[in-house]
Amino acid sequence: MKFNRDFFSNETELTQKIQTLIIGRLLVIFLMLVASWLYNNGGNLKFSANNFPFELMIVLLISVGLMIVYFFVLRLSENFEWQIRIQFLLDILLVTWLVWRTGDLTSPFIMLYIVAIGISSFFLSARETLFFAALSVLLFTVLAIAITTGSIRSFGVMPETSKIVPIIAFNITAFLVVGLLAARLADRRSSGEKLKETTKTLANLRLLHERIIESIRSGLITTDLEGNIFTFNATAAEITGFSAAEMRGEPISKLFGDINLSLENVFEITETGEHPARFETDFMTPQEEFVRIGYSITPLLSENGEAKGLIFSFQDLTEIRTMEENVRRKDRLAAVGRVAAGLAHEIRNPLGAMRGAIQVLQSQTPPESSQASLMEIILRESDRLNKIIINFLTYARPRISNFSEIDVREAINDTFTLLKHSPDVQENHKLESVLPDYEVLVSADPTQIKQIFWNLTRNALQAMPNGGVLTVHLEELGKERIRIQFTDSGCGMSPTQVERLFEPFSDSTTGGTGLGLSIVYQIVRDHHGTINVRSIEGNGTTITLEFPTELRGQKLPNEIEAGEAFAQPSRLEGFLTVKK
Repeated sequence: MKFNRDFFSNETELTQKIQTLIIGRLLVIFLMLVASWLYNNGGNLKFSANNFPFELMIVLLISVGLMIVYFFVLRLSENFEWQIRIQFLLDILLVTWLVWRTGDLTSPFIMLYIVAIGISSFFLSARETLFFAALSVLLFTVLAIAITTGSIRSFGVMPETSKIVPIIAFNITAFLVVGLLAARLADRRSSGEKLKETTKTLANLRLLHERIIESIRSGLITTDLEGNIFTFNATAAEITGFSAAEMRGEPISKLFGDINLSLENVFEITETGEHPARFETDFMTPQEEFVRIGYSITPLLSENGEAKGLIFSFQDLTEIRTMEENVRRKDRLAAVGRVAAGLAHEIRNPLGAMRGAIQVLQSQTPPESSQASLMEIILRESDRLNKIIINFLTYARPRISNFSEIDVREAINDTFTLLKHSPDVQENHKLESVLPDYEVLVSADPTQIKQIFWNLTRNALQAMPNGGVLTVHLEELGKERIRIQFTDSGCGMSPTQVERLFEPFSDSTTGGTGLGLSIVYQIVRDHHGTINVRSIEGNGTTITLEFPTELRGQKLPNEIEAGEAFAQPSRLEGFLTVKK
């Protein structure tokens, strides 16, 4: 026999149920005592000791004594199952004794058997309820036979012999019917509680499943076989910029484009038992930011192995691919730079000699002659070549920086003052600055910071040949970093141009040598900052700089060895964000 422990959610509730049973039993007996005494007095409130139901009084006293024992055992022992079984066993025995003392087969307390059987279904299993019903039948039958045969004394009026068997049979039938119904009730209650526990467990598992999915640091999407999105976790929303509510029910092609070829590959791999293949695609967020996504597709299988949907797991590879490009760029620069820096020094020596010789010849040539104009062209081109070499050496040579605390606002204002007197600024150019009304101090080289601003603003102006707006926005990011944004409304750049933007001698949109932004990149790196480029072709460019306010415990540029000029890694590398 198994105790119906599922009825209780925990041992505290079980203890409370047992206490209720003990106190309820005593209360019922007391009420029966008062009702019997009142009945014996014919409803008269003047009670007489002659009509007092002493048998019920004895049962009440025994019950009080048992109650004390029950409470004592309840606090000492945690074997609650056997405590309840013993209590119901004693109840059946007390009912049998009470029936014997109050009229045998005609006792009004025979109904207490039914009460005990019915209550047992709330505490015991169906088998145990049937057991106590059968025990009640057995005890009542033994009592009836003993009374009928004269084995024990009868305290009631013996009914006629012809009525004895029907009385016994009727009560036994009642006990068994009530026992069967109570067992059915116990079984249904047990099933209900099991169902309740199962439902609760399923709810907990579902909650755990949702929390696990939401805590995964990879985008996770499930779809049906047609590719309609079913679930969309928090990381997926973070990477794509779409919320789960927006994407639920939408086709997966909205994110990953045409995936038919990928799906064919996935199902082929699944049949062979190989690991899911990895795919990459470009994605445009609602904020018009270009994101590189790497994803894998796995069939969502049912219990019988039938494909019911698809699972997409993906990550944002934009920063990783940018870092890889930075590494490749550094490798190229380190290899080319070591050779080019030496060549640049060697070129300047014969270039200087050539310029000096041409100047001597020019002084001896009539100014109106064709030779004089050719010499002027040679001198002008030699100056341009020398300027290119100087810029390249500025980029390649380790810089000696003089770091001090500067107000970034002053550097921006100085740059704008110079620009207003520069031939690059036309009447249809508009310069705007959004600066705080308080000092924004950083530890930096003033000259190099101004060179960054000068190069970026000149490039922006040259990207707006037909006029436009150049805006510089300065803000603090907490107490440790600042952000400076240069935004122009110019011609913008293609993704390929942005990717090669900081490489020396790259294709320039402004017709320059392509060294200006390479120098900017080096200076930003030397100041342990970051540079981020966002550009839409035909719709302007935004370049964002971030610098730490202090260079605590970091290697200064003048401590960088000459061999590290082209490939010195910084703590915070620049990265590119391309918009198509």
